[in-house]
Amino acid sequence: MGLLLFVENMIIKYLTDLSAYVTSVIVVSIAALICLAGAQDGIQINGIPLLFICMSVAFLMQWIAFIPAYIWQTERFYDLTGSLTYLTVTGLAIFGKSMWGHSDIDIRSLLLALLITVWALRLGTFLFVRILKAGEDRRFKDLKSSLPIFLRTWTLQGLWVFLTSVSALTAISAITVHPVDITLYTGTAIWIFGFVFEVIADYQKSRFRANKDNVDQFIQSGLWSISRHPNYFGEITLWVGVTIIALPVLRGWQFVTLISPFFVFLLLTRVSGIPLLQARADEKWGHLQTYQKYQENTPALWPKFPPIKSEPESRSGN
Repeated sequence: MGLLLFVENMIIKYLTDLSAYVTSVIVVSIAALICLAGAQDGIQINGIPLLFICMSVAFLMQWIAFIPAYIWQTERFYDLTGSLTYLTVTGLAIFGKSMWGHSDIDIRSLLLALLITVWALRLGTFLFVRILKAGEDRRFKDLKSSLPIFLRTWTLQGLWVFLTSVSALTAISAITVHPVDITLYTGTAIWIFGFVFEVIADYQKSRFRANKDNVDQFIQSGLWSISRHPNYFGEITLWVGVTIIALPVLRGWQFVTLISPFFVFLLLTRVSGIPLLQARADEKWGHLQTYQKYQENTPALWPKFPPIKSEPESRSGN
């Protein structure tokens, strides 16, 4: 019986590891296909599409960072590496356009690069400081001991970086230049709204957690009173804004890169965002009536803004 159990465990481990490697290959293949579509009519450097170079760098940075992370069994630099990758591929796209583009860098490209840079710097700093205070990221507790599974996690981050920013990177690396128009102003306004919404939500939750009276309590004030995940709403909104700015530049197969905000939405609402946090919250506070009421009355994502109360009309008599 002992031998059979050992063999069974070995088979399960082999299949699990194999599945992780296959997933990593599929992830890179998906990114490559979308890159192929986005690279149409794009800038090339010695015959290699600039967008393909950006995609390759996005994955290479994860795989390089994975090596010391696995050796030292740490995830502390995971989110920071993701943010640095955004900054690197965006800077690479701008540099490539300035050196090999057919015209000067346009305002739209500079704006897209600026918005991604501001977002990445803010989020990267916030997440890095948070994990330094927490000491660990519970998401990786059961993942980092397995080489193929931990590698898959880093590979998925490469996909996250590339697919989230691919519409912007495609617009920056495109040969086509579109003049300033309503999409630029509209997209920028939406980005500002989403960015501010996310920053305020993160700030409110950080202050709530810093208060010792709130230990083991859940936040339901501020923006968290109108959405259970207002930071994710802000995140999705700002990437919608980025995609709108990039939209006029896209041509033909490049429209495939409009997947960016949909990918962010699916990732946060169906994969690693809300589902994981919701499961933890249900386990921790699901038995509390206050939490049950909060969950019942507060949307998971889309904010439920309170109705605007109109002033009663004053009546004058003779």
